[in-house]
Amino acid sequence: MLKVKDLLTIKAIDGLQVVAGHAGLDNQISLVNIMENPDGFDWLSPNELLLSTGYIFKDNVELQNRIIQELSEINCSGLIVKTKRYFDKLPDNMIEKANEFGLPLLELPYSYTLSNVISIINEKASGRYDLLNRKTLDIHNLFFKTSLEGGGLSLIASTLAEAIENPILIVDQDWRYLTSAEAGGNPVPMADYLFLSKSAPLFDESFIRQIPKNFSTMKRSIKRSFTTDETSIVCRILPIAVSNNVYGYIIVWQTMRDLLEFDYIVLEQASTIMALERIKAKEIEEVKLEIRQDFFDDLLAGKIKSETTLQTLCDLHGMNAQYRYYCMVINIKPSEVEQYEDMIIWKYKMEKIAKKCVDVVNSQSYKAKGEITCFFRSNRIIVLIGQKEDSPADSIATIKAFAHGLHHSLSEKIKERCMIGIGRQVKGISSLHKSFSEANEMIRLTQQLNEKSDVAHFEDYAVYHLLDSNIKEQALEDFFEKCLGPLLAHDQENGTAYIETFEYYFANNANVTETSKAMFIHRNTLIYRIERIQEILGLDIKHSEDVLRIQIALKIFRILDKRL
Repeated sequence: MLKVKDLLTIKAIDGLQVVAGHAGLDNQISLVNIMENPDGFDWLSPNELLLSTGYIFKDNVELQNRIIQELSEINCSGLIVKTKRYFDKLPDNMIEKANEFGLPLLELPYSYTLSNVISIINEKASGRYDLLNRKTLDIHNLFFKTSLEGGGLSLIASTLAEAIENPILIVDQDWRYLTSAEAGGNPVPMADYLFLSKSAPLFDESFIRQIPKNFSTMKRSIKRSFTTDETSIVCRILPIAVSNNVYGYIIVWQTMRDLLEFDYIVLEQASTIMALERIKAKEIEEVKLEIRQDFFDDLLAGKIKSETTLQTLCDLHGMNAQYRYYCMVINIKPSEVEQYEDMIIWKYKMEKIAKKCVDVVNSQSYKAKGEITCFFRSNRIIVLIGQKEDSPADSIATIKAFAHGLHHSLSEKIKERCMIGIGRQVKGISSLHKSFSEANEMIRLTQQLNEKSDVAHFEDYAVYHLLDSNIKEQALEDFFEKCLGPLLAHDQENGTAYIETFEYYFANNANVTETSKAMFIHRNTLIYRIERIQEILGLDIKHSEDVLRIQIALKIFRILDKRL
């Protein structure tokens, strides 16, 4: 195995001189490279010998010191600088830092080209690769066997932690916790600093922003620091990726020992096996999801008629067939997505928004008095709330209060327009399709009536539904014409707003004071309008039969508004 001190015996590069870092002369050399990029630390490997003309740090003392420290922390073999080009001799501060960190710092005579030196050293170092390749094959076989035996990510992580003698964290592509493996004797336990719970986000945005955008293409680990008030922990991070598709990240919680060259090879082998595990898990999850989606589609369409079949499917998908259920439908109207003409892009963007909505609903599920099941179809989020059959039924006010809370959270976190329709509660899951149909109907009616309300329960619009679904349009028009036709004609001819006044009046329970406040008009103005309306229609609004006919006609007006 070629070491730094062996370079001094190579006659083909006579004149190479060690000026600092003698404590690291036994560092092994596996690779030789040129360093001319001050931002290239993420691309360096342990036991890598770096050559430079010194151009990148010739006038920057801070960078000179940082280079020595970074190369030492990465466990690079050493740094060779070509002299008489930008330096007559290396600066004292670099020599001092190299001695402090034990990093060999060498001066190369001006007469040698860097490319020629690389060729000479690589030729001398080539003999050690046979041993390294055998060790690499052994560790690959170990990980592959673990995967074939169904060990999964947890066992692979444990094997990796044991191999590199450091704790391991595995997160998904969104930096949510998947699994971890501690190392015996770890002085800084991960659980003391991180919330190690399934699917929980482990790191804040400031840590994640440190990760390069092209990280998946790098195929190597990078060093970042996890910092708390009192502690800074070195983390080595490697993407779990295939063909630039990121399936997660391996994070080495480097608290036990520095990583060596072979440790990085072990990490790369583990990354490949973990990527296969993630792909396999994803395919299995997609099959499960497809089966689950088919079940919900059939359930909400009322296609499952057999009680035995329904009970079996409910058991399979973790639902109770005897619970009382009601359904909420959240209709998302994203402003950004509407601009995409390409249906594939539209679908991708919409799915991303819908998944965020499902996460928000699940995060708020503890506020519901029941068990929540949430999924999405295109731009609609479907929420099923089940309650034990012997528990007291929720009031409409309670259900709407939960829905308003959901709407507030969605508006705050998703930043998109949304509307919630709620169906009535039904006994038994076999009737859930009725509540789903009612929730959808609320979305349709609210949009048709141009209502400003963001939450609508079926009971709020029962009369609208009755009129719109069961009476022919011509009959509705005739009823409206006989009851409020003259008033509409007066509004259209004279620019008055008597129909609107009537709507406000009955919406405020015929209370003159509240109605005038809602319309921002004087009380006397409202009284005059009411008297004028009665004159035009020739009726008395104190008569109960007249009031009933007027209120029905006003609801018909909302249904027929655009056509009228």
